[in-house]
Amino acid sequence: MGKGGDVNSFTASELRPRKKMVPQGTDIRVGGGASGSDLVQLLKSPTDADFEKMTHIQMDILRPSDSEVSMEPKDLPVIKETFWTISVQVFFPFLIAGLGMVGAGLVLDIVQHWDVFQNVSALFVMVPALLGLKGNLEMTLASRMSTQANLGKMDNSTDQWSMIRGNLALVQVQAIVVGFLASIVAVIMSLSGEDVFYLNKAILLCASAIVTASFASLILGIIMVAVILFSHKYNINPDNVATPIAASLGDLTTLALLSGIATLLYNSLGRQPWLAPSIIGAYLLVIPVFVWAARGHCTTKEVLTTGWVPVLSAMVISSAGGVILDHTVKTYNGIAVFQPVINGVGGNLVAVQASRLSTWLHRNGSLGRLPLNAGTICVNPISAFCKDNDHSRTARVLLMLVVPGHLVFTMAIGYLKAGHTSITPIFMIFYLLVALLQVYLLLYIAQAMIYIMWQRRTDPDSSAIPYLTAIGDLLGTGLLALSFHLLFLLGDGDTDLGD
Repeated sequence: MGKGGDVNSFTASELRPRKKMVPQGTDIRVGGGASGSDLVQLLKSPTDADFEKMTHIQMDILRPSDSEVSMEPKDLPVIKETFWTISVQVFFPFLIAGLGMVGAGLVLDIVQHWDVFQNVSALFVMVPALLGLKGNLEMTLASRMSTQANLGKMDNSTDQWSMIRGNLALVQVQAIVVGFLASIVAVIMSLSGEDVFYLNKAILLCASAIVTASFASLILGIIMVAVILFSHKYNINPDNVATPIAASLGDLTTLALLSGIATLLYNSLGRQPWLAPSIIGAYLLVIPVFVWAARGHCTTKEVLTTGWVPVLSAMVISSAGGVILDHTVKTYNGIAVFQPVINGVGGNLVAVQASRLSTWLHRNGSLGRLPLNAGTICVNPISAFCKDNDHSRTARVLLMLVVPGHLVFTMAIGYLKAGHTSITPIFMIFYLLVALLQVYLLLYIAQAMIYIMWQRRTDPDSSAIPYLTAIGDLLGTGLLALSFHLLFLLGDGDTDLGD
């Protein structure tokens, strides 16, 4: 370094060992009265006399423009988030999301008595799979776009609209395919308890699932885009707010659409038998259009080919939870109003953690290599929540929200006189215990799963949330069914409320 601490100024003696390190094409400005030709001669064949003549040389290496080289994650500004910052940003969207899930529970509690649900019980098998679409598709979209926003890749309006168009087309392709396959899985699983296969009911299930998945994904996708753009504009971390808002509307919108569409198609079976097959055929014909649009952006083009395994695996896992619900709701009617709530809260909270972890990895590491400060993959189940780092701090915040959140939501259910189960103290103890256990397991699984995916060069933005929300559905439904059975054995079996 030259005298005076100027990093662009070098003395002759300091330049001598570095003269061969000047990159080709470097724009060099010469100080001290030397001309450009003198400097060229100096660099070609410098002599001691030349070094003595030229006492200072100033060099500015012209950096490529932003359009030529993307900003590296390490150059991005990092906003330090405190415990209270995370709590405030997460709590209000979480509360709104929970009230949306309460609404979904109220809808399911009502529609379980409708003719279409009574006569086509396989609809119950499809409920967790279709509700899980918010985790499979909308939350994944939110996580993917939140990461891009935090990496500074949505600052340009052209890039924004290209990404929005590609992502909305991608979720339509995924929604149609997942809806179609979810109906097939529901038919297969429902056959285990029935001896007769009805083709018209199978077609009704397929058409209902496809239309529900497509409409719900379109509505929620547009809302997600608006939330992320708004958050990014006003310096709110979209990782904290986008996924909870997706959850807040996802369950209610999906259940309302499924109930209405299934009823409409059920009533048309005798009078318009061609309606359901025509809907299925029309959607299959427009899939190539959405595929073409999704291939227009690099991130969605990659997900279009590599993102199917987690989405389809999550659908199968959620459908297993649907089988549990189908069998349990026949014995314990009261489970219907609580199932969307407990599953939604678990998926909501773990999605926030997954989205934040994925953004952190994209900022600090390269795909396939964990950052140096990432720690071990499989950590102690206690220390995972007690360390003094961002991940543990966020996990503590999310775990702390479980009890007050569920208290508010169950009070809302009780106030509305909904459901078929009285909210007694012993019920609340069992309910809160299973809710805490569900979220604790999900948060612990999330870190290990995302680290493993990253090491295996799988982008967790497109893969982690589907698995985690599906596991949350299975855990939530299974633990809730177990708690209802234990309550019944203990004599707390009041099923009169709401009748």
